[in-house]
Amino acid sequence: MLDNLAALIAASFLIALSPGPGTALVLRQSVHGRRAALATVIGMEAGVACWAIAAALGLSVLLTASEVAYHALRIGGALFLVYLGVKALLSKPHELTAPPASSAFRSGLIVNLANPKLGVFAISFLPQFVPSDNTSLLLLFAMVWVLVDTAWYLVVVGILHRIRAWLSRSRVRLALEKISGGVLLALGVRLVLDPR
Repeated sequence: MLDNLAALIAASFLIALSPGPGTALVLRQSVHGRRAALATVIGMEAGVACWAIAAALGLSVLLTASEVAYHALRIGGALFLVYLGVKALLSKPHELTAPPASSAFRSGLIVNLANPKLGVFAISFLPQFVPSDNTSLLLLFAMVWVLVDTAWYLVVVGILHRIRAWLSRSRVRLALEKISGGVLLALGVRLVLDPR
């Protein structure tokens, strides 16, 4: 079991390192300060935890069984990413105020809950590390995945907070807002165009 746990931790860390909508969203929120970035991470990890628990309990299999549910979730998630991207791209320098923590949390949560690929990934990822059909061990491993992902994003937030003085410059803030907006928009469009 310890070998499987070590393999899960290593794989979870490698997955966390790969950039995606979450990374772009945390970068965007870090412009507004540590509180907004942390609220975003908590929301994102709540979404990851939902998918991980659903996979451990076998519920996310319903997502792969229903093509309609998968595509509805995919389109909904893509539209939310496009909305966030367009909002960031259209922002003006004087509008770059910190969002309430509840708004940052909600954005992080929706980005991960509305990502059907995360659900399908959880179904195929977690069971590889559990030797038998052991739901309690699968739940434990699901939480390890969430903890590793959370640890990575906390490191990212910490690094971004250390360079906050530089990030706080109005030109840098606006540039980061536009870059992260472009990335979120591109990821949303890609999610719409990639039906897999």
